[in-house]
Amino acid sequence: MTRSRPAPSGPAPRQDPRLYQIGVLSVLLLYGVGQLDFDVSPARIGLTLCACLATQYLCTRLWALPRFDPLSAGISGLSLCLLLRTDRPELVLVAALVAIASKFLCRVDGRHLFNPTNLGLVVMLATTGDVWVSPGQWGSLAFAACLLAGLGGLVVHRAERADVTYAFLAAYSLLVVGRAVWLGDPLSIPLLHLQSGGLLLFAFLMISDPKTTPDSRAGRICFAALVASGGALVEFGLHRPNGLLWSLAAAAPLTVVINQLLPGPRFGWSSGFLAIRPRGRRCVVGHSPPGCSLLAPCHINGLPGNRSPVVFQHLLGLRWSPRRCSPSARSPHPSTKKDAS
Repeated sequence: MTRSRPAPSGPAPRQDPRLYQIGVLSVLLLYGVGQLDFDVSPARIGLTLCACLATQYLCTRLWALPRFDPLSAGISGLSLCLLLRTDRPELVLVAALVAIASKFLCRVDGRHLFNPTNLGLVVMLATTGDVWVSPGQWGSLAFAACLLAGLGGLVVHRAERADVTYAFLAAYSLLVVGRAVWLGDPLSIPLLHLQSGGLLLFAFLMISDPKTTPDSRAGRICFAALVASGGALVEFGLHRPNGLLWSLAAAAPLTVVINQLLPGPRFGWSSGFLAIRPRGRRCVVGHSPPGCSLLAPCHINGLPGNRSPVVFQHLLGLRWSPRRCSPSARSPHPSTKKDAS
């Protein structure tokens, strides 16, 4: 008597690429503290990570999300440890609070607008003079390590956001080299400027954030060129440091406009691409994993779900805007899932 094999239910789920990001950031942080003498103590690292995870957990409870997801909060915490420098521990707590809370407060069409680490850094740089970013803390070996880690990350991500990284590096390099040629500087000057571990961290782990970049490839290329141009303008025109951080924060809201002009499939951590967009009174549901139905059954002017705290609704002037889904768009699985990662 032979037993029939069960039919395969679909492709095996891939490993969450955020695990690779956490591993890379952890290795870079350990290398920076142990070999490059980064000005960040183990106590400060623990404080930053605990603050990010605690804020994520608190917001998860306030928004009544079905599960606590520590991965994105861990990435933000490690990134702040690598980039944020201050002598005041309370400012570390504020930066972590701003970074993580922005994912829940600054949302449009069911997605957060800003890269959490980028917004946390920019807000602290703009509001206090006791915070700084040290782009010169990376040596040549760290540059090579960041390059290898970034290229490996693109492989793990299956090149889903490689286009925005390559487009940004190409556009920014062209601007830096072009400026040197225009001024008659030797090429060693722009090449030294481009050999920065901080630049590679920005290119591979910040601007390439799939949750805050445009959905289509053409949109991502335009977005990368815009950020590179804005960063060059701030650094070389306004002569201010951290131009790329300021440029990314300023360009982030334009992602909404770019997605309207150049639409594409939306990214989801658990399934690769997940497109759920309200159009009229129907929700267009794309590929979703088993056991997952609608990520955003209702929208409150862009905030997902129908359980946002009432206090934020009154503070932000939000109103209910329920969206009904057609029977053909409903998932047969009864569970629901909201994504705030």
